[in-house]
Amino acid sequence: MVPMLFKLSAMMFLQIFIWGAWFILTFPYIGARGLNFSEDQQFIITCGFPVASLIALFGLSSLVDRKFAAEKYMAGAHLVGGLSMIGLAFVTDFPSFAALMWLHCIAYVPTVSVANSITFANLKDSSQFGKVRLWGTIGWIAANWPFLIILTDWARIPAGSDTLAFLDPKYGKADDAWRNGVTMAYIMGGVASLVLSVFSLTLPHTPPKTSATGVPVLKAFALLKKPFILVLFLVTFIDAAVHQSYFLTIESYLTEKVGLAAGLVVPVTSLCQIAEIFTMLMLGWFLKRAGWRTTMIIGILGHAVRFAVFAYFPDVIPAILVNVLHGVCYAFFFATVYIFIDAYFPSDIRTSAQTLFNSAILGFGYMFANYVVFKQLIPKYKVDGKLDYASYFMWPMGAALVGSVLLFLFFHPPKQVAAEAGTSAAPH
Repeated sequence: MVPMLFKLSAMMFLQIFIWGAWFILTFPYIGARGLNFSEDQQFIITCGFPVASLIALFGLSSLVDRKFAAEKYMAGAHLVGGLSMIGLAFVTDFPSFAALMWLHCIAYVPTVSVANSITFANLKDSSQFGKVRLWGTIGWIAANWPFLIILTDWARIPAGSDTLAFLDPKYGKADDAWRNGVTMAYIMGGVASLVLSVFSLTLPHTPPKTSATGVPVLKAFALLKKPFILVLFLVTFIDAAVHQSYFLTIESYLTEKVGLAAGLVVPVTSLCQIAEIFTMLMLGWFLKRAGWRTTMIIGILGHAVRFAVFAYFPDVIPAILVNVLHGVCYAFFFATVYIFIDAYFPSDIRTSAQTLFNSAILGFGYMFANYVVFKQLIPKYKVDGKLDYASYFMWPMGAALVGSVLLFLFFHPPKQVAAEAGTSAAPH
């Protein structure tokens, strides 16, 4: 019999591999270097993820909570998501690309919450979540590193060159070769999604809560009446917008401002996830000692430090090394929020509660960041085709500082819940 932790870890590996394969490269690919869509068209495409999270919030999550076995939902959603993702590799017109991206997102985004719910439902101790979720982090890394090879123009490197010649920016693929290389991201992500579709049928049976009453998402919303939950939701929205502003411009920042080779960008950003592995491993230990609020504040402040380094030290070494803070940013805030939801929310609405907060993480926060970046900041700070990154990064840095202050002043969960940090919580 396959151990439960292995199944859950494999599920999480594939779940985040899919996302990691295409997410970073899509932003430059739909821009001037790739398909050359307008900024309005780019905004529409990038809204697929947040809109999908809202669709999940107001419908799909309730179905999983009450109507569908979670593992069967995963199988169907990843089948649709995988086929649409593969299709993205073969279309270049805006209507087709946007339609396939939205279809993939509508299928994929709810499975982020469902995967969390399956994990928590089958763990004896919720503090083990970090150990399972770190395999998602490893999945993101595994999806990133092939592009060190795929986006390097090996034919242009002279025979007898230094072993590390591929690190030179002039040997990175460009134009059609770069665009063709990026399409491999969609094929990789699509194939992984189809594999997860089949694998989901082997996951532990996680039935719906048929005995529960009421509408799950409304019950989850009702908890926002509690001031500390409302504050946490608002800060989650802020942190998500800050988080997204990093992904929207990191590829162009590292190539245009710092001068990295195209093939190096995705592996370099995977340092974020390598660091995340270590912070995930220590998350349960840290939560038990520092508590919810301190852990979350440290996570948000990590963003502020990273953007400050990007703005004031745009050199290769600091711009690369500071990415290790991403592990702290993600694990100490977002993963901690997921664990807090499992500890605090009633068991019959936890999928909806996870989805409610994912609507802030992947929905409202992402959409707000997309709008501000594409509609406000880029037009404001782009001069002669070049973005003033120092001015741009001041905005997410300031937002991160605001979020940390809000948590410090107003997030005060009940002592009972605070005492359960990092431990298994009984249903409320």
